[in-house]
Amino acid sequence: MVTPIRWGIVGLGRIAHKFADDLRLLPNARLHAVASTSLDRARTFANAYGAPHAYGSYADMLQCPDLDVVYIATPHVLHCENALLFLENGIPVVCEKPLAMNRKEVERMVHAARRNRVFLMEALWTRFIPAVDYALALAAQGEIGHIHTVKADFGFHLPFDPDSRIFNKALGAGSLLDIGIYPTLLALLLFGKPMPEDVQAVATYTASEVDESCVFTFQYPEKRLALGHSTIAANTPVEAWIHGTAGSIYLHPRWHHTQQVTVSHYEGNSERKFDAKFPYPGWGYQFEAAHVMECLEKQRLESDLLPLDFSLNLAETLDTIREKIGLLY
Repeated sequence: MVTPIRWGIVGLGRIAHKFADDLRLLPNARLHAVASTSLDRARTFANAYGAPHAYGSYADMLQCPDLDVVYIATPHVLHCENALLFLENGIPVVCEKPLAMNRKEVERMVHAARRNRVFLMEALWTRFIPAVDYALALAAQGEIGHIHTVKADFGFHLPFDPDSRIFNKALGAGSLLDIGIYPTLLALLLFGKPMPEDVQAVATYTASEVDESCVFTFQYPEKRLALGHSTIAANTPVEAWIHGTAGSIYLHPRWHHTQQVTVSHYEGNSERKFDAKFPYPGWGYQFEAAHVMECLEKQRLESDLLPLDFSLNLAETLDTIREKIGLLY
């Protein structure tokens, strides 16, 4: 009999509900505890998902018996503080993206994880979506030749609300850290560890002084380019293209958790295509959770698919974009 992994969830907003829903799809996962700044809210959430423990503060969860790992789903600005609380007490952490507000905070988290020899991973669920994983594998094995261009967008229209987490600067709001991280992630997954040779970016701003729309380009060695677009002012296609010398890979909308990939091969003046479909139940967070549980069962201190050095590189890249557009928190 497989011993179930007992999860805690810290911060009980919209993403936490989706994550809790998907944990139910994993036979060896149990929602064991939840924590909020409101005990009533925590109890309501716990009752909805069958968690035996509910806490009215994040620190109180440290007293929870038999807790194997926590998923942090609080606002961006709290990620570092919340993660350190558990890392310093030897409890494995999976923290929503962005891992922290900047590279300096990510370094603190990584240092705490390594010093305490405890697991830490950034919750970049896109990396574990089956169709995305398939596209990355095809690209890595040279299915479309030498990759020269990556393009991805992510946008949705949201009415202005200065108090919402999307617009409130005090909560780390704006399009870049919330959804621009996805096109950035795709570029780094495809083009590897080296930082871009050149980063260019422009942005427009909301009345609350966070980026409403952001467009950025990365230039890499060997004539490789990545183009990204994020916006909270328009409903964009949310699609991604990977172009190579022998063909292209198209990740269908919404590409960051897509279920379909189309591969095109250039053959003279014609084009040959094939589709690959990867349907799945739920929202798609179960694949990320399953990977974390595998890491814990194998006593790994970090993910082999999303190592901590990758998150450091991602944070530094986002810092560079923010510097280019003049976004300061």
